[in-house]
Amino acid sequence: MHYILALILLSVSLYAKSAEFSIVMDEPFNNALFDVTQDYDRTISAIGYVKNYKNNSTKKGTAYTNAFDYLSSISNSYGSQIHLVKVGNNADIKLRKSINLSKFSEAVSILKTPSNGYFIGGYSIDGLLLVAKLDSSGNKIFVKTFGTNNDDKMSKLVQLRDGGVLAIGSSTTSRNQNDKLFERGLGLNDIYLTRFSQNGTKLWSKKFGTEYDDKGIDAVEASDGTIIVLSQTNHDKYKNISILRITGNGNKIWMKHYKDEKITTPYKIIKLRDNNFIVSLTQENEMHKHQIRLIKFDLQKNILLDKIIYTAYTSVLKDIKEYSDSKIIGVGYVQDSYNTDGLVMLLNSELEMLNQEHYGDENYDAFNGVAILHNSQAAVVGVHTNKNSQESNMWIVKLNRDISMAQISDKSLNFYEELSSIFKEEIQTNIINIKEDLSIDFIDKDLYFKTSLYELTDKQKEFLQIFSSKLLPLLYKHKEYIDTLEINGHTSSEWGGTDFSNSFLKNEKLSMNRSYSTLAFIFTEQNLATKKWLSNVVKGSGLGFSKRIIIDEKEDREKSRKVSFKIILK
Repeated sequence: MHYILALILLSVSLYAKSAEFSIVMDEPFNNALFDVTQDYDRTISAIGYVKNYKNNSTKKGTAYTNAFDYLSSISNSYGSQIHLVKVGNNADIKLRKSINLSKFSEAVSILKTPSNGYFIGGYSIDGLLLVAKLDSSGNKIFVKTFGTNNDDKMSKLVQLRDGGVLAIGSSTTSRNQNDKLFERGLGLNDIYLTRFSQNGTKLWSKKFGTEYDDKGIDAVEASDGTIIVLSQTNHDKYKNISILRITGNGNKIWMKHYKDEKITTPYKIIKLRDNNFIVSLTQENEMHKHQIRLIKFDLQKNILLDKIIYTAYTSVLKDIKEYSDSKIIGVGYVQDSYNTDGLVMLLNSELEMLNQEHYGDENYDAFNGVAILHNSQAAVVGVHTNKNSQESNMWIVKLNRDISMAQISDKSLNFYEELSSIFKEEIQTNIINIKEDLSIDFIDKDLYFKTSLYELTDKQKEFLQIFSSKLLPLLYKHKEYIDTLEINGHTSSEWGGTDFSNSFLKNEKLSMNRSYSTLAFIFTEQNLATKKWLSNVVKGSGLGFSKRIIIDEKEDREKSRKVSFKIILK
């Protein structure tokens, strides 16, 4: 295992910056973040909890003889409280707010509303479930508490297409005749579902389960409006999963209990773009280490894929999301004999692992939730524990598309906004595309190369003159922040013959020639001062057909024959 962690340590409102987008909020006592989303203004919002206690907790003349009386005395504004964090593109904290409720409370889910506000789902220390609606500044619009007379707990809050939400959790079996909905318990513990409208009206509550001990874990709405619920079922010494399908009104369509002598723990279910579903689980092996298991199934509970990712250590994916190209990103933790790290995996559409990264320090670190951002980066939240500490801290990181750690620039300098401004016309007319990782792609077909050619055409030269006359003055103006200007050549894969070695080498040379011809043309057009500076930062490279353009699982050969630019900041 390797450890990568660049921290931005926070104490109230003071913070320092790092080159990597990693924020650790160090508060007294244990605290954590569980879920994350992107706001409409491209900021990132996360939800979790912090703990706050009185230094002088007792009123004058009051003495407490046990801890429970003391906890009750401070439960109005102290203890574990829901905490909302909003982070900007430069890893700056835009908002931090605790939502003080009447009982100790923790949040498990955050969802967006059409007005850029939030739905928050959580539970209290005394077994009540809660759904809160907040405005974009984190102010309470309403808080709904609900549940049974039993020990209830929420696992997830799920967004529905009508703007409402579904709360998924569990409730212990009730034999209370005054609690009519739950007077007939199905087992020791049951799945507990409650649906709310977008204005907070409770539409229905239902419980489901097997004759065993059940716990609702997660749910997702299918394309036909039915709801698929993932749950954990414990029977005898075994821990397995059950999957339930219900109507939008909460009526059961089918329920399947997957009995297995393996200890299996469910974490997440998502709906794919092809309208099928994936469940993320762990399955204990013979060495009692948890291995990641992913199951793909359809609406009629037919299993389409069932994959186990074998590792030498315990690995868990607690949250998964699907990219537009059908790849899957998963986050969780990896654990060996010495410590626990945050785990990130990238999988293909066949659920085969393409890459994995471990993030953390020499203690306990773990990821709980992930959100895919508009630019294909990912925001990930969880907990980090400082070295030689026993207290967990809130942790937010931003990852690139290849699951490497994203970089941040100086707060006073936002290159993406400046680039987008000076190239506004070229972007609007679909000549170039600029991403927030400061990569620039030429997307006009007149700027692509013909098969096997690398010499620039008149149209390419004409555009490169305009392009470099805008780009290089901006970079030179901010040269103290520029580490590298990459000019990368690319090829499609059909040229070079049938022998793979010859084809690879020929395409590698062709891509380097495309990079060189572009670099040489731009370089010779500059004045001496710019040339001297450019000679220290420009880097030409050939990527062959390793980064070819894939659309609908097919190579777009024309769009793969190009050059691209990338700015890397110090």
